[in-house]
Amino acid sequence: MEANSARGKEVYDLDRNHVFHSWSAQGALNPMVIQGGEGSYVWDYDGNRYLDFSSQLVNVNIGHQHPKVVKAIQEQAGKLTTIAPQHANDMRGEAAKRIADLAPDHMNKVFFTNGGADAVENAIRMARIHTRKHKVLSFYRSYHGNTGSAINATGDPRRWPNEFSAGHVHFFGPHLYRSSFWSENQEQETERALAHLAEVIKYEGPNTIGALIIETVVGTAGVLVPPPGYLEGVRKLCTDNGIVLILDEVMAGFGRTGEWFAFDAFDVKPDLFVFAKGSNSGYVPVGGVVISDDIAATFDSQVFPGGLTYSGHPLAAASIVATIDVMKEEKIVENAKHIGETILGPGLKELAERHKIIGEARGKGVFWALDLVKDRDTKEMLAPYGGTSPAMGELVASAKKHGLMPFTNYNRWHIVPPCTVSETEAKEGLAILDEVFAGLGKYYEGK
Repeated sequence: MEANSARGKEVYDLDRNHVFHSWSAQGALNPMVIQGGEGSYVWDYDGNRYLDFSSQLVNVNIGHQHPKVVKAIQEQAGKLTTIAPQHANDMRGEAAKRIADLAPDHMNKVFFTNGGADAVENAIRMARIHTRKHKVLSFYRSYHGNTGSAINATGDPRRWPNEFSAGHVHFFGPHLYRSSFWSENQEQETERALAHLAEVIKYEGPNTIGALIIETVVGTAGVLVPPPGYLEGVRKLCTDNGIVLILDEVMAGFGRTGEWFAFDAFDVKPDLFVFAKGSNSGYVPVGGVVISDDIAATFDSQVFPGGLTYSGHPLAAASIVATIDVMKEEKIVENAKHIGETILGPGLKELAERHKIIGEARGKGVFWALDLVKDRDTKEMLAPYGGTSPAMGELVASAKKHGLMPFTNYNRWHIVPPCTVSETEAKEGLAILDEVFAGLGKYYEGK
C-alpha cells in the first residue's frame, strides 16, 4: 500500500466524468476511490486502510486477491481466454461438476450465466416452460436482481419503477421482529406465514402458478433466517400444488451462512437454485442455475429458449474451480460457521444490549444484520422504508472514519465480512461498531 493522493484525484475525476453508477442519482455521488485490497482489507490512495465488513456487495467470500484464485485466472488466460458456449471446454465442465457435487443428489446440470440477476431470469423461464404455468410468487421482503423478471420478483422499492413484466405475485414471508401476522414466537410465525402462503396459492390459482422463488436466507432486505419448519412447509405447498421451488442462493450460498448452501441447514431440496457472488467471490462475473434432473429432462428434446454469449466463460469457470478447491482446502465454510457462532453472533447481541438504538441482531455464519430503531417499544425505524436519514448518514461516515467499510440498507447495518475473516479481525470490527454506536445515542427517542 503506497499513498498517491494525486493519482486518487485523477481516478475520482475519471469516474465522475465518465462512469454512470447503479441505483443512484448521479449528481449526488461521492464514491470512495479504492486502490487495492488483500484478505479482509481494502485501502484508498490516501493511505487509509479499511476492514471490509461489506464484502463489497456481500460477494468477496474468500477475501480480496486470494493468490490461488488469482493464479488460476492468470493461468487460464494463458491457455484460452474465451470460447463460445456451444463448445465443450474443460474448465466449464469442471466448474459445473464441482457445483453439482455440492448440490443435492437429484441436481446434476448447471446453466451458467453472467451474474445472479440473469440466473434468476433463466430459472424462472425454465420453471414456466416446465410447468406450462406463468405466475411467479415471491416475498415482499426480497431482492432478486435488476433484469426484467428478476426485478419484478423483487419485493423492495427498486421494483416499483420497473414493473413491466406480467404474472408476478408477492406475499409476506416470516419476520418475527416485524411480524405481519401479530405473532408472539417463532412457532406462531411459521404457522401463520404458511397459512398466509396457502391462502395466496388458493386465491391465485394453483393451476396458474409455475414457480415460487425465495432467498433461502433473505439478504439485502434484512438477513432474515427462516424460522424452524417454514422452508419445509413451503416445500410441501409447492409439491402439493405442482409449483417449482426456486431457492435464491446468490447471496446466501458458498459459505456465507456457515454452510455450502444455506438450504443445507434445512430439510429442504429445491427444484432449481441460483448462485453467483460467492461461487468465485466476484473475481470474474459469473452466475448460474443448478437444475433438477426432472426439469433438465424437459429440455432433452425441447429447445431451451435462452442463452448468453459468455455462459460458462473460461476465466469465470477457472475461478470457480479454484475457489471451491480453496474453500475446501482452507476450511473456509467451517471458519464462517465458527466466526458466526463464537465471535459475531455473541458480540453483536452484546452490542444490542449496550446500545438501545439496536433493536435486534440476527443472522448466522458471517451473514448478520442490525435492525436500528428510534424506539425499542414502537420499533420505529432509524430510517424510513425505502429511504435513509441523517442518523444513517452519520453512521456510515463514522464507520469509514474508524476504518470500517460498512454495508447499510434503509435502517439496517449488515455485518457481512469475508468468510475468511479471522477471530482477531472480527473482534476488531466489533470494537469499531461499539465506538460508532456510542456516538449515535442522540438519535434514540425511546425510554
